Amino acid sequence: MKNSVDISVNFAGRQLQNPVLTASGTCGYVDELSDFMDVNCLGGFITKSITLKPRLGNPTPRIVETDSGMLNAIGLANIGLERFLSEKLPLIEKLSIPVYVNVAGQTLDEYLAVTEALCKCKALAGIELNISCPNVKAGGITFGKDPAQIESITAQVKKLCASKTLIVKLTPTVTEISDSARAAINGGADALSLVNTFTAMVIDIERRKPVLANRTGGLSGPAIKPMAVYLVNKVYNDVAKQAKIPILGLGGIQTGSDAIEFILAGATAVSIGTATFSEPNCCINVIEGIKNYCLRHKLSGVEQLIGSVE
Repeated sequence: MKNSVDISVNFAGRQLQNPVLTASGTCGYVDELSDFMDVNCLGGFITKSITLKPRLGNPTPRIVETDSGMLNAIGLANIGLERFLSEKLPLIEKLSIPVYVNVAGQTLDEYLAVTEALCKCKALAGIELNISCPNVKAGGITFGKDPAQIESITAQVKKLCASKTLIVKLTPTVTEISDSARAAINGGADALSLVNTFTAMVIDIERRKPVLANRTGGLSGPAIKPMAVYLVNKVYNDVAKQAKIPILGLGGIQTGSDAIEFILAGATAVSIGTATFSEPNCCINVIEGIKNYCLRHKLSGVEQLIGSVE
């Protein structure tokens, strides 16, 4: 058996040293994880969402633990574009891995303004277009449920970041996710990110009221993994494989075995979010798990596994 294996992947024209990235909304702006792991060991980093102006987010309580998961209604709380550029970009410039910024907004003009500013930054590899957040009243998922709007916003954003990778993050709460994926690809997406959280609710039976101040939130964690794997496989077979568009798979990944499931389903790379709350360095364990799987199965590289489920 070989004692080394190539787990690098080509993700939208960029060679990543491994297929493991962080998931937006969970790992901050790079520096938050640096006390727990060497961020440069990742395949890439996706930041917390950035909007044009700072956002305080939704009122508390806005997080609640569930069976095998977590419900959140953070509401895209973030420091805003100006502070991101002045405070966080210098930290990103010191990294050797590609960094993608998750971009959110309430209007098309906000999306375009943030994209235009970020795409002038040489240190950034691209953006992840967030049109799937279920926890804001305007923007976000409003764009992501209508294929016509998905194609339109993707096309307009892509015009501003032609030299950067554009990843479009899709919501699973639609009738036909392959229609959403097709619309994003028609609009010029270089990659797809799926899936975002599932809209859900937890009720306090003593108060007879929802636990979250927002009433509903986005369900993440191991509870959604089988659904996420299915949707990745569906989009891969229906749209992405033929279009040769890579998928960034996410939803409940905790181990190397979880990541392999997504890759077999059709994901080129994976991102990890909720698991980092209980195990901040779990991304490193996932990378090692992928290596060990490839060694155990005597594979020369991880790319040969992409979409190979029978």
